[in-house]
Amino acid sequence: MMSDGSYSTIVFNSSLETGVRSVCILTAGFSLKFDLQQMLAFDHIVVHTGDMPNGPPSLHPKVQQRNGELLVRRPIVQRGLDLMEIKGLVRREISEEGITFSASEFAPVFVESLENQYVKELMERSKWVVDTFKDLGDGVFYQVFNTVFDRWTSEFQIVDVSLGGRLA
Repeated sequence: MMSDGSYSTIVFNSSLETGVRSVCILTAGFSLKFDLQQMLAFDHIVVHTGDMPNGPPSLHPKVQQRNGELLVRRPIVQRGLDLMEIKGLVRREISEEGITFSASEFAPVFVESLENQYVKELMERSKWVVDTFKDLGDGVFYQVFNTVFDRWTSEFQIVDVSLGGRLA
């Protein structure tokens, strides 16, 4: 690890990290298929479960900048799914309804082989997210986006007030 912390920024929200989160989510919903919008929403929720009503504590720290995550998360989640598909842990299916993702038969074995406490807690939250939101379809993305957008808007209003309304 480099002393300036740059190693941790390479791992945090990398294709590997989002890919592992995606494998956990898909393993939690093993027989289910989710599209990219759902995976995007689930990825956001799984690390910020504390933002959801009756959700378990969040895995990641509660920082104000997390609201902008949703805007940049799509390509990162896509790359993570691509990586895990190449490794045989995720299946991509193309049909008339669109592209969906599901866990391969190797995904649960992979997740069980990871003994890290973070991954255990990630799997618990993945199960909660899938159980709570699986039936919403694309609606889960819009619910999350609207919640994040409302929080983001209020943050801009706070900045505006703290600057005396002089945003230029």
